[in-house]
Amino acid sequence: MRHIATFCGSCNCGCPELFVDDAAVPEKRIVITDDFGQRVQMSVDQFADLVASVRNGVLDELVAG
Repeated sequence: MRHIATFCGSCNCGCPELFVDDAAVPEKRIVITDDFGQRVQMSVDQFADLVASVRNGVLDELVAG
């Protein structure tokens, strides 16, 4: 798997990470892991939709402090 990003990264707690698994079937190519050993797999198209939704503000209220 190819590492793309670590989210947080300012501690040693095992922060969520984003990977691309080039060997996976297209429907499971994007991999997001968390510090509890969980993983989410999705297609590049699904991930692109998620990114577009975030850019359009769908999570703004959730993360507003």
